[in-house]
Amino acid sequence: MKKNSKVIMFIAVLLPLLLFVFPLWKITLEAPQYPTPLGMYIHINDFSDANPHDIKNINLMNHYVGMKYIPDAIPEFKIFPIGIISTTIIGLLIAFKANYRWYLYWFILMVLLSTAGLYDFYLWEHDYGHDLDPKAIMKFTNPDGSVMGFQPPLFGSKDILNFKAHSYPQLGAFSLGIGMGLSLFAFILGKKEHKKSQA
Repeated sequence: MKKNSKVIMFIAVLLPLLLFVFPLWKITLEAPQYPTPLGMYIHINDFSDANPHDIKNINLMNHYVGMKYIPDAIPEFKIFPIGIISTTIIGLLIAFKANYRWYLYWFILMVLLSTAGLYDFYLWEHDYGHDLDPKAIMKFTNPDGSVMGFQPPLFGSKDILNFKAHSYPQLGAFSLGIGMGLSLFAFILGKKEHKKSQA
């Protein structure tokens, strides 16, 4: 009979695969001139509109202040899927074959990779919001005279001129987080099961 910790670990390592089904993140822009907020979903391998033509409208709007167009693809769209598939395979091997201590190692690996992914997302947002075309039609400056940036928040809400930008995780990110949490729980449970078997 399988130990409960192994079953939980098996579920934990499969949950991140839902990133291929559900979006990872969503950025929304609210403004008086847009009765329906503009938005975009960030998937593990793609961008998509929250409403029809949202990304096109965001690109048109951003063009006036010199921001780059949101590309059809970025290098991370090739790297992230490979990372999730690789860690899932590693996790399955651990769940089937390894000692409960390896559940903790998988958890730590996922924490490190997720942190790196969030940092990469921040850098992408920073470049997108600050690397502006000096020939832009419209230019805005801060009170100190420096060029105003238009970086959306990594997490939460932020006022940018007359826009309110929102940035929040979606079902894909929650699936990843729950999977990571379950792997830590599986480690704790496995440790208790080991002690009980030794008693």
